[in-house]
Parts: sequence; structure tokens; C-alpha cells
Amino acid sequence: MVPGVTLTKGKRVGLITNQTSLTRNGTMTRVAMQRGLGGNLTALYTPEHGLDGRETAGLKVQSRRDPVTGLTAFSLYGDTRKPTPQMLSGIDVLVFDLQDIGSRSYTYISTMALAMEAAAENGKEFVVLDRPNPLGGMRVQGPPLESSWKSFVGQIPVPYVHGMTTGELARMINGQGWIRSHPRLMVVPMRGWQRNMVWNDTGLRWMATSPNIPNATSPFYYAATGILGGLDQVDIGIGTSQPFQFAGGKDINPGQFASFMNSMGIPGVRFAPYTSSKKPGFGGVQINLDPHGNTDLLALDVVLTSQVIKRSGGRPLRATHGDEVNLFHKVYGSDSLWKDLQRGRPPGQIIAGWQAANSRFLSARQPYLLY
Repeated sequence: MVPGVTLTKGKRVGLITNQTSLTRNGTMTRVAMQRGLGGNLTALYTPEHGLDGRETAGLKVQSRRDPVTGLTAFSLYGDTRKPTPQMLSGIDVLVFDLQDIGSRSYTYISTMALAMEAAAENGKEFVVLDRPNPLGGMRVQGPPLESSWKSFVGQIPVPYVHGMTTGELARMINGQGWIRSHPRLMVVPMRGWQRNMVWNDTGLRWMATSPNIPNATSPFYYAATGILGGLDQVDIGIGTSQPFQFAGGKDINPGQFASFMNSMGIPGVRFAPYTSSKKPGFGGVQINLDPHGNTDLLALDVVLTSQVIKRSGGRPLRATHGDEVNLFHKVYGSDSLWKDLQRGRPPGQIIAGWQAANSRFLSARQPYLLY
């Protein structure tokens, strides 16, 4: 039995869902809820990448009929990213059940925040079926979000790696007043999850959350190279079977780069030289992360970004223009990194700049933790 079925019995229910929404035995949540609620499961809502998670990042998704349940699956990554009153008119309760990956720029938590706000504005209850953070609950790393750079890839002001579950984030969104209206919120907690667990400790099967997050370790690499990947003239392995596991650029000497990175002695990570098979003239390092190591993933991202720029003669900064620069700022959470990279500020100083904010966040999040 899906916990939300008992909680919502006798009410008309809408479900925010995709291919990651599965019960422990592998049944689609929407199927399990339809079995339990019958006609009271009245609508579905889908995030970026669509109902089956195959749509390309950044491309609009159209609303459509779900062939499994026969229900309309309203897109929350199309003409609107926030449920409209019309979309919510046939429900009493909006249930959120998506697997997040633990990084602020991954848009599922932005979908949740906007859906919470819409639920409140339209008098609907909001329920979160909580799921593990694949990075665990201990890591709090990376820059804060400056309010002027709030966007759909940075909707709530948490560090880039926040170490919270979706249920905990929902509680904090409500408690901290990060949305204009606050719904009546219920979080259905997990059983057995502990903050020191990464995904492979849970015993659960990983379902790719989107095309470039195919494996349970992919969220680690997403955090470790996602900022770098916002620049042009770089290679992070998108389009290969190991997305986000590389850091390279044009005319970089792979052996020298790998030797330098290994000489830094960064905990929990090793580097091997590689030459790209997809981008002629591109090379760099392949990254091998230990999920149980204590690698500062965002510090690693900044170091790799700085090194790729330096070793490719500054090409990535010269080649990145217009909307790409704007998106780079939004993902990072401010325009400070761009300015720091342009003037060659040492990575250590950049990394030190967000530590005080992370300490404040660790204290602020404490009342909202469930595990």
C-alpha cells in the first residue's frame, strides 16, 4: 500500500509523478494509487523530462494522456511551470512523489516549491511522499543562492548541495516563508533511512531520474562537474555512457592534468587521463569518486572549472556568451564565480567564501530534519 492512499482516502487526488515514482516492489505509484483510490485519483502532473523521464533537458514537455492510467498528465515544464487553477480544479489534495538528486539546480525541487505555492493559493492540501537523498544527508556544500539570481534552476535559497530530502525541504520551504502562500502540508516519512546513507546503502533499485542521471552514483558527478558543464568549449561526458564523469577542454594535455589533480590529494577521488572520442582535440581527466568519501563536490567543481579554463588557454570564458552566461550565473546562484574566473582568483578563496553561509544553513535547517 502506498502511504498516500490511506492519507487521501475519500479525497480527489492529483499526483506529481514520473518514472522514478515507484513502490519498493517496483509498482508505479500512479498505478498503486489508482488501485487504492479508484476514480478519486483524478489527475497527474509531470516535471522536466516528462512522464517517462526521456525528454531532453531544457525542452518543453506537452501535457498528454497517460496510457497507463488513462488520466491527463499535465505538464509542469511547458507553457507553465506552476500548476494553474484550471489544472487543480478537479482535486482536493496534491501529492508530490519524485526522486530528487540532492543538488539545487536539479529542477524537481523547483517544481515542488511552485506546486506548494499553487496548492496554497487554490485551497488544496499538499502531501510529500519522502524519498532518499542519493548524496546522503550530511553533505552541505557549495555557494548559497543570491535572491537576484532566483530562477527555475535555483528556486529556493539553499546551498548547491543541501543534504536534505524532499520532505525536509518542503517543511523548510513552508517554515522559512520561501513561497508567497503556505499550504497545509503533510510529509510521509521513510522508514529506515539514516543521514549517513548514500543510495547504494538503501538496498533500493535506482531508476534513472533523467537521461543524464543513469546510475545511483550519477548525482555525485552531476555536483562535481555541473558548474563546469555550463561553459562552452568544455567536455564533461554528456552524450556518453558516463555523463558528468569527465572534465576536459580543447588542447589540454590529459596526462599532465591528471597528474596535477592527483597531486592535490583531494579526499575520495582519483583522476585518470582521457582523450575524447566524441570531440576531436578535447581531453582531460576522467573522475572516479568514492560515494562514501568526504569529497567536497562543489569545491572539486570549482577547481576543475578553473583548471580547464587555464589549461585550454581561456577558451571556455571567451566562447560562452549571452544566455549561456546568464544560465551559468543562475545555476551557480550568483555572478561572482564568472567574475572570479575572469580575474583568475584562486579556487581556495572562492571556496572559502561560501563556508560561513553553509554554517548558517546547517543551523537553520535543523528544525526541519526528519531523520
